[in-house]
Amino acid sequence: MTNRERAYNLLHFKSVDRLPAVHFGYWRELLTEWAEQGYISKELAENWGDGNEADRELNKILGWDFNWYRVRGGDTGLNPPFETKVLEILPDGFKRVQSPSGVIERVRDGAGSIPAEDDYLLKDRKAFEELYKPKMQYFAERVNREYFKNAFEAEKRDEPIGLYLGSVLGEIRNMLSVIGMSYMICDDYDLFAEIIDTFADMQYKVAEEVLKTGAKFDFAHYWEDICFKNGPLISPMMFEELCAKHYKKRNDLCHKYGIDIISLDCDGVTEKLLPIWFENGVNTMFPIEIGTWGDQFEPARMKFGKEMRGVGAMDKTALRKDKEAVDKEIERIKRLVGLGGYIPCPDHRLMPGTKWDLVKYYAEKIKEIKP
Repeated sequence: MTNRERAYNLLHFKSVDRLPAVHFGYWRELLTEWAEQGYISKELAENWGDGNEADRELNKILGWDFNWYRVRGGDTGLNPPFETKVLEILPDGFKRVQSPSGVIERVRDGAGSIPAEDDYLLKDRKAFEELYKPKMQYFAERVNREYFKNAFEAEKRDEPIGLYLGSVLGEIRNMLSVIGMSYMICDDYDLFAEIIDTFADMQYKVAEEVLKTGAKFDFAHYWEDICFKNGPLISPMMFEELCAKHYKKRNDLCHKYGIDIISLDCDGVTEKLLPIWFENGVNTMFPIEIGTWGDQFEPARMKFGKEMRGVGAMDKTALRKDKEAVDKEIERIKRLVGLGGYIPCPDHRLMPGTKWDLVKYYAEKIKEIKP
């Protein structure tokens, strides 16, 4: 079987010859570690990106079959983005930097974690109308039609490729910052709704124009990241009111073009938002973080039934420990595989300290499992 066939069959509750070894990429710092340890070249570490040639080369070395996050789409972001520029260098070595989303972040060279948010530009209607709304408009150049016409011949590829649908709220959260979004929900709910609608309308048009080229996709995919360890960053009631219609509209478009697997990347505890996503066409959760709260896939399957599919839910921290920890995690994964509609994958990007030999061992063992 091809990896496309394995992925399709697993997510449609059909038989496969074996599990595919699937991953979700790496922290840059880990690739640097591996290069310093002599496992890969510095060039390979520097050139790596999701689904690119360096990624596929590394797959061959480590034994992976494919990276789930091989998604392609048009330009669904702010265009043009804000200039990335250093606004201030602080005495402690940190820098205040304006990001492409217009958020002022506190960063330090060499640090790979999420930066602290110091300030943000999108504070009121004036800022939206003058700075952001012009960057949220659709224009033809957002979609490279020749690329999608010529580079996506489905019958010639082994790996599944997803259509990137953008983000209904996650990218808005990036523009407002978590603090800014929290204030705007209370201070100007109508403006918050208008920002979501404006951005969503552009992203729908981008997806529509990509699909019109005739490009064939194996699944569609959203990025959100709007939950944390205690649940969502917005009340489910507001989320349903503001966002549900945009998921349904985009997902109905995908169904029209024959795409029936629609996955969504949201970290944190997602339980309270799952009903809204599922009722509006999302049916596959990714990467299903384990975090401090434990397994989310099996409880969700018990609650929502077979419409709740999953890619992920493998505790990647086992790959920093030893073979015993990896074997224990594989045994847990076997139980999840038995539920059907599930592809195991590390529950986020592999982080610094991940052991090269354990990754190879895990990929080898996963491919020995025959559901």
